[in-house]
Amino acid sequence: MNPQQLSLGVSLNDDATFENFYAPVESTNAQIVASLRQQIETANEPFIFLWGATGSGLTHLLQAACHHAQSLQKSFQYFPLFDLAGYAPDELFVGLEELDLVVLDALEEIINRPEWELALFHLFNRMRDAGKLLVVSAVQGPQELPVNLPDLKSRLQWGATFHVQTLDDNEKQAALQFRAKARGLELSDDVAAYIIQRLPRDMYELFWQLNRLDHASLAEQRKLTIPFVKKILGL
Repeated sequence: MNPQQLSLGVSLNDDATFENFYAPVESTNAQIVASLRQQIETANEPFIFLWGATGSGLTHLLQAACHHAQSLQKSFQYFPLFDLAGYAPDELFVGLEELDLVVLDALEEIINRPEWELALFHLFNRMRDAGKLLVVSAVQGPQELPVNLPDLKSRLQWGATFHVQTLDDNEKQAALQFRAKARGLELSDDVAAYIIQRLPRDMYELFWQLNRLDHASLAEQRKLTIPFVKKILGL
């Protein structure tokens, strides 16, 4: 891991792995996971652009890419731009082409800011010339993202682009049960459906609430029943 990551105060979520990302077999999202794995291992494609709606799992996938790189003893840097947009981009991006993988989360946070767009353009070129992998995410695709710098706009369309699909309610319920099982929690269909119907459908929020339930279940030695969930979550 790059020491700069520590100085920025940036850390990865331990749960954000490819194995822990719910993607139905043969779905678009499953294909995206497979492609990300392959490119991190081979670096045949130097640039990957992921886009999707808020709550579709972009941050999870980007952090999973970093975890996978780490497991392969590759060097990487993860940038959550929603937290780092106040930094000077030239200082953040210096020397990154020496790393195997650079990940930029939420490009929409820095678009329309000339110093950021220019720094990103130069980073793209340096990474490509060095044969290293750059992975970015945004809530819009590379053609729709309102980039001002024409050369950057064209660069963002050069690589592999993947649209991360938002799960429907049935898939969100399955994803919640999938994550619960990984934590050693038993989450029945009835209880999972109860949670999905009464909480915001955003997967980040759902997983955060599941974390609350996990801690409460351990503390009180209780199974996850509807009355218990209702009490803990105040539903």
